[in-house]
Amino acid sequence: MLTAGNVSDVKDAPALLERAGRMRYLLGDKGYDADRLRRALREAGTTPVIPARRNRKRAIRFDKDRYRGRHLIENAFCRLKDFRRVATRYDKLAANFLSGVALATAIAFWL
Repeated sequence: MLTAGNVSDVKDAPALLERAGRMRYLLGDKGYDADRLRRALREAGTTPVIPARRNRKRAIRFDKDRYRGRHLIENAFCRLKDFRRVATRYDKLAANFLSGVALATAIAFWL
């Protein structure tokens, strides 16, 4: 179950990953560098592509070539947030919000 309020994404990640289904790789930034998350991903058969935080005592290897592609995902979200309705989440119902995201995606990436 997802928590409400101002909570770190890494705490809600297991619930979101469970809903996402099977995947080969998970790209994440340093904010997702947690041993518990890495262990859960590996148990599910997913390879974490997450760089280690600077204060980690033991270095963790990750696929730097695959991680470079993460900026494409970030750019897509940035482009969607150009649409005010998506960025500010005017819609109260999830179905209406998803419809707005779908329209913004069609306009932003198709036109």
